Amino acid sequence: MTGFMDYSVTNNDLLASEFIGMRVYRAEEDVDVMTNMAPDAQTEWDDIGEINELVISPDGNVIAVIVGVGGFLGVGEKDVAMDMNQIHILREADDADDYFLVIKSSSDALKAAPSFARDMNKPEMDAAAEPKRSMLMAPDVKREGYAKTERTELTTEMLTGARVYGVDDEDVGEIHSLLLDDKGAIERAVIDVGGFLGMGEKPVAVTFDELTILRKDGGDEVQVYIDSSQEALKAQPTYEK
Repeated sequence: MTGFMDYSVTNNDLLASEFIGMRVYRAEEDVDVMTNMAPDAQTEWDDIGEINELVISPDGNVIAVIVGVGGFLGVGEKDVAMDMNQIHILREADDADDYFLVIKSSSDALKAAPSFARDMNKPEMDAAAEPKRSMLMAPDVKREGYAKTERTELTTEMLTGARVYGVDDEDVGEIHSLLLDDKGAIERAVIDVGGFLGMGEKPVAVTFDELTILRKDGGDEVQVYIDSSQEALKAQPTYEK
C-alpha cells in the first residue's frame, strides 16, 4: 500500500486541472496576499494571459509556470516561464472559492522576458551563439554641457566603467567591457546590470545602435543612456563569455 493516502481537498488547495487555463494579472505595486480582495479589484490590473502548462521536477515540485502572454504588450503571444513563488493568489472577500493569480511586474520586463522553448529534442546551441533578444531604440537624450558622440570618436578608456542610465535617468549599471568586430571596431558593450558592491550583477551585451552616448564638451567624460529599466535589462539573456 506504499504511496497511497487518505486525503480530502481543502479550500486552500489548488487543482492542476483548474489551475491550467486560469488568467494571470499584472500589478505594478505590491499586493497583500493576507487580505481578501474586494469584488472587481482585478479591474485595476492588466490581464496578461493564461496558464498553458506546468513544469514539474522528478521530486514533484513545480519548477515553472508557463504563461502565454501577449495582447496588451502589443506583440504576438509568446510563452514565458514564471516562478511559482512570484505568482500571488488572492481570494475574493465574498467568495473564498474564487481567486485570482497576480504577479508584480512592469510591461518592459514582460516584453523582454525570454520565450519558453518546448522542444526538448532540438540540437544544443553552439557555444559561440547567443540567444536572440529584442533590440531597443536608442533614446533621444540631451544634456546641457554634453553632445551626442559617434562610436568612432570614442575609446575603450572613455567607455569602460561608464555608468549607464535608463528610463527616467535610472542608474541601471555600468559598462564592464567592449566587444569588437572582426575589423577591430567597437561593436557591442557588455553592461553589468544591477548588483551592489560588485555582487549580484548580470552581464548583458547590447549593440551600440541601442545606446545614446553623450560626451562632455571639451573632455573625455561620457554618459551612456539606454531605453530600458534595470528590471527589463535583467530579463534580457545573460552574456556568456
